[in-house]
Amino acid sequence: YRLLKGGTMAEDILVVQSKIKEYIKKKGCQTAATAIEAISQKVAGLLNEAVERAKANNRATVKDRDI
Repeated sequence: YRLLKGGTMAEDILVVQSKIKEYIKKKGCQTAATAIEAISQKVAGLLNEAVERAKANNRATVKDRDI
């Protein structure tokens, strides 16, 4: 987590921003900073669900099938 202006906490960015921007640019568009944050939040949600599935199956290892 990191501290934002106003004292609120935000999760760290979980994606490589340069890779995301490069990918979107190759598709002919530009990337807003808010898009990177939204993509990172989606990734975090996906990972949280995968961790829960692994735990529900009594595993400590997240596998492709959990995603």
